[in-house]
Amino acid sequence: MPSALMLINPISGTRDKNGICDLTASRLKAAGIDLDIVHTRYKGHGAELAGSAAAAGTDIVVAAGGDGTVNEIASALMHTDTALGIIPCGSGNGLARSLGLPMDFDGAIDIIARNKPCAVDCGVAGDRPFFCTFGMGFDAVVTEKFASGDRRGKMQYVRNALLEYINFTPDSYAMEIDGEIYTEEALLIAVCNTPQYGNNAYIAPRASLTDGLLDVTVVRNGPIIQQAMAGIGLLSGQIDRNRYVDTFKAKEVKIIRLKDGPAQIDGEPLTLGRKVSIHCEPSCLKVLGNGSEPEFRPIITPVQAFFADMISDLRYLTRQ
Repeated sequence: MPSALMLINPISGTRDKNGICDLTASRLKAAGIDLDIVHTRYKGHGAELAGSAAAAGTDIVVAAGGDGTVNEIASALMHTDTALGIIPCGSGNGLARSLGLPMDFDGAIDIIARNKPCAVDCGVAGDRPFFCTFGMGFDAVVTEKFASGDRRGKMQYVRNALLEYINFTPDSYAMEIDGEIYTEEALLIAVCNTPQYGNNAYIAPRASLTDGLLDVTVVRNGPIIQQAMAGIGLLSGQIDRNRYVDTFKAKEVKIIRLKDGPAQIDGEPLTLGRKVSIHCEPSCLKVLGNGSEPEFRPIITPVQAFFADMISDLRYLTRQ
C-alpha cells in the first residue's frame, strides 16, 4: 500500500483548514493510500519532516500551505523518489496554479489520490532552491512589506505595491545570461521557473516547469505610463509585450547590483549580497499533477483563472 505524509502549516493563507484532515484521510484511504498527518510547528519543521519521510521511503509528502510551505517541503524532496502533493492553502499558490491544480480542497485531494507523479525543474539561487520565482528589486520590496503585515490576499498585495511604488528607486544591475553580458537600470528582475508569482500574476507567461530552462523577466526603468502598462500586462499575461520589458530563456544567470538588498524566493523575503548565481536543475522533483502543464493563452487564461477562483471561493464558503 502506498504511504503518504501530510504536513499542514496552520498559519498559512486566509482559509480555515478545519476539516481538511478528515477529508484527505478519507479520500486517500479510499484510494488505497495510508496517510499520516502532522502540523508543522516552526520554520524549517516541514523540511525536517519531509526529509525524514523521504529517507524512510514514504511515497508521497503532501504540503498543505502556501508557496513558502511548498518550497520548504519540496526542497527536502529534490532528487528523491518521494513525490510532492499540494493542497493549496496560501495567499498566492503559484506552483499549484502553474501545475493546473484545482484551488479547492476537494479537487486538489483528488489529484493526490490519483498518485500520478511527473518530474519538474527547479531553480537554485546561491544554495536556495525555488520552484516558482526568484526576484530582486521592486517585487522583493513588496514581498518584504507583504510578509511583515497582518493581512493576506490579492488586494492587500496590490495595495502594498501601490504604496511602495511611490518612493521606490530602481537599481542598476549587471547580468550574465548564458554567457552574454547585459547592464540595465531596472524596476525588477525576476528569474522564473513558473509563469506566475501566484494569484494569477503572470511575470513570465512563456515559462515552463519541464523545459530545463529558466525565464528571466527584466522590467526596465521607464516612464510611469509604461510601468503602469507592465502592471496591467502582469495580470493579463502580456507583460512580455511591453517595450520596457526584456525576456530571456537561460540555464544559468548571474546578477550583480551595487549593494546588498532585498530579494524574494517563492514569495518569502530575504536579504542577499551584491552577487547571486542562479541555475536550473532539470527534472529534479516529482510532483502529483494532471500529467501536463496547462496551455497558456494571454487574456483568456487569466480570465478563466479569475472565474475558477470565484467558483473555488464559493465552494469553500458553502462548506463553512
